[in-house]
This record gives sequence, C-alpha cells and structure tokens, in this order.
Amino acid sequence: MGRRSRKRGMTAPAPPPVVERPRPRPAAPRPRARMADAPKAPWAPVPLTELVVLLSMALIVAGVLSDGPRRGALMGCGFALVSLAGIELAVREHLAGYRSHSTLLAGASAILVAAPLFLWTGIPQIVIFGLAVAVFALVFARLRRAFRARSGGLGFRA
Repeated sequence: MGRRSRKRGMTAPAPPPVVERPRPRPAAPRPRARMADAPKAPWAPVPLTELVVLLSMALIVAGVLSDGPRRGALMGCGFALVSLAGIELAVREHLAGYRSHSTLLAGASAILVAAPLFLWTGIPQIVIFGLAVAVFALVFARLRRAFRARSGGLGFRA
C-alpha cells in the first residue's frame, strides 16, 4: 500500500456496544373480557345463532297467542331452541377462554342426564338427584380446568 491510500490518525470505528433489549413479557390475562376478543362462530358471516333466537322468540309468542293443543308444542319448541342457542354460545365462549360458563354447562349436562331418567325410567327420584349432582360436580371440575388452561390461568372472566 502506498502512502496516499492510508489515512493518518484515523482508526477503525469501534462497533456499537450490544445492548440487550428486554424481551416483552407476554400480556397477563385480563379479568375483564373485551368484545374484540370474542370467539367467532364457524359460520361467522351468517348470524345463525341470532336467527335461531329470533325464530324461538316468534315460536314462543305464537304459542302464547294461540290456543288448543298447538300452544304447548309451539312454546316447548321455542324454549328448546333458545336453550340450544344459548348453550352453543356458552360452549364456544368457554372453550375459547373468553368467558367462564362452567356452572351453566355443568347444570345443562346434569339436566341432560337426569331428564331422560326421570321421564322414561322408574328409578327413584333421590337416586336420579344424586346422579345429577355427581354429573354436575365432575363436569364442573373438568370445565374449570379447561377454562383455566385456555384463559392463561384465570378462574373466571367477566
């Protein structure tokens, strides 16, 4: 190298010091659920749950306004449909960790087991009640555990 190609008095700049940036901590689960975090239905653009609730309300009103044997059938179908729509929404929100519906879902499971036994068998009512309580307790414990796993450790969310 010749004299001209070297610069005098200049040294190579030192590399900037490596600064370790703290890693952002994962956001702590919030006890208050936001509407933006609500789980979408598999049929998301179509408001199917809302349409079922509207249909069930129409059936209930038609049952109240009618008379004769159709009255009970219309009201029964309306109440069954609105119950199914509510349980579907509760299952979706619970399993997504959005809101806890452990008690509602465990109660629905207990009724689902106890109602046919009461209606179609001759089992004593106290035995059916004990079975329903056992089903409620088991399902409740499993649903709480599932919600805690999905929500980041929260026991419930409002």
